[in-house]
Amino acid sequence: MLRRLLFSPFLVQIVVTRRCNLTCAYCTEFDQTSEVVPTDLLERRIDKARALGAFSVELTGGEPLLHPDILYLVGYAKRKRFVKVMMISNAYLLNEERIEGLNQAGLDDLQVSVDGVEPNAATVKVLRPLRPKLEALARRARFRVTLSGVIGCSTSDEVTTVIEFAKTHQFRSRVLLVHGLDGQLRLGPEEQALYHKVKAQLGGRFREAGDYRSRLLRGESAPFKCRAGSRYIYVDEFGIARWCSQMMSSFGIPLEAYTHADLKRQFKTAKPCSANCTLGCARSSSAYDEWRPQSLAPDPAHQRCEPIFRMDSIRPQE
Repeated sequence: MLRRLLFSPFLVQIVVTRRCNLTCAYCTEFDQTSEVVPTDLLERRIDKARALGAFSVELTGGEPLLHPDILYLVGYAKRKRFVKVMMISNAYLLNEERIEGLNQAGLDDLQVSVDGVEPNAATVKVLRPLRPKLEALARRARFRVTLSGVIGCSTSDEVTTVIEFAKTHQFRSRVLLVHGLDGQLRLGPEEQALYHKVKAQLGGRFREAGDYRSRLLRGESAPFKCRAGSRYIYVDEFGIARWCSQMMSSFGIPLEAYTHADLKRQFKTAKPCSANCTLGCARSSSAYDEWRPQSLAPDPAHQRCEPIFRMDSIRPQE
């Protein structure tokens, strides 16, 4: 029990398929050719996350609703007695029957990001086509829904409209920042001005993990003791445990071979990308342990563990 409290993951994200039904131009985490991960492999990865003492597990992609056994997998994870079973989705494939299926499976949290109001060259993951799906969630979901606006994909008015929609429908609202392939900030002056407007709308919920976003936007670094590989683990479609989705070439160990010694080592390993990282999941999962020391350098033996995901044959949405 003490070992779990000291080093086990607060969150393990598991990719169930890299395939997505959309092709958002800014996204680095999908393709349109991959097969879904076999269900028996995903069962073993969920079991391994539980054996490592993970408190929460989140099924992600790509688009996890493309997996034909996604409801079964949510229920399987729920039966493993995680504190939370979560999922990230673009919501395009939701209907009332599937929402009820997620209710029955025991889903605790669903995260949906909405990039704006009207489709544009970068994205169709916007409020106008998604409104019926989101309204069905508001009526039927017995799990918490987090609706995330995205700064960097649409106009100021559209992002604030998404936030107001979330509030009106009693969703938890938050905001994501568009970042580059390396997880570092990629916002121009207009987006930075929008950030400050949105921050005032959301208040305290926008100041998570030491209000790192404001520091980054001021051109400052926002260093933190990143506990990725320990408090937060991203498991790719090949079953490789990574620091995160954006630094997949920097670290990798097969999840099936991951041990409590690896959790402890990665907890103590300083990450070279942490000072300008924009990934809220890594920062939030690391925040509780900021007072604890971190002094190890990354182990070269775990660099560039293949295979890694590459953006092959991806085209912007027409």
